[in-house]
This record gives sequence, structure tokens and C-alpha cells, in this order.
Amino acid sequence: METEGVFAPETRETARERYEELGTAAGETVRAVTREMNFDSSEYDRRVTDKVRLAAQDALFASLLAVRVGSRAEYERWREAHEGELVEAGSETADRVVWHDPAWSDDAVAATFHNEREAAVTTLRRQAFGHLYSEVLR
Repeated sequence: METEGVFAPETRETARERYEELGTAAGETVRAVTREMNFDSSEYDRRVTDKVRLAAQDALFASLLAVRVGSRAEYERWREAHEGELVEAGSETADRVVWHDPAWSDDAVAATFHNEREAAVTTLRRQAFGHLYSEVLR
């Protein structure tokens, strides 16, 4: 089993603090991208809304989440000990699983895969954000 990612919030407050910290990075990322797209200031003002900046902030936060990637057997061992709600996406016959279970929550999310690890990790992080973090961070 491996862990991929850099952020595993221990508390809801830690998650909120990191999310807020990423607001500046999200804004700078959006500005850099729009410069490369040759937005002038009026186009920037018209198209880059608070909703756009929040989407960038959400994506940055999710992309940093630490997730565990393991075999079906490793996942099943973890799952046996997990007592909270679990949202699992994918096929029960897949031989690999990626999952995220924050220390501050009884809930967790998982996604299965055969060969497309990167796609599963990305999908799982979006699911984690939607199922576990979005209400906590808003």
C-alpha cells in the first residue's frame, strides 16, 4: 500500500485553514492562466468570477489530498476495521483501490481500478471533496 498526496487534515479546522491558505494560490493560478490565454483586463473582469476562483481553490485543495492506493486485499483489511459510512465507486472485481478517510470524519470514499491509477486517484479526490469536504469548507 502507498500514500499519494501531501495533505491529510487531522481536524475540520485544519482543513478549513488549508483551504483558506489556497485561496491566494488559486487566484494566482487563474491570473497566470488567463495571461497565457491573452485575456485583457476587461475580459478578465467579465469572465473570471468568484465562482471561477472558488473552482480553482476547490481543485487545488482536492489535488493535494493524501489518498491510499493498494491492492483489493489491503483495502478489504482496512475496510473491515472501518466503522463509518463508505461511498465506493467502481467495480467489485477491480484488483486495485484508492481511498481517503480523514481522521476527523467517520466517513470515507473509495474508487476501484485495474490499470488507470492516475484517473482513479483524480476521481477519488474529487469525490472526497464533494462527499467529505465541501460542506465543511463552505
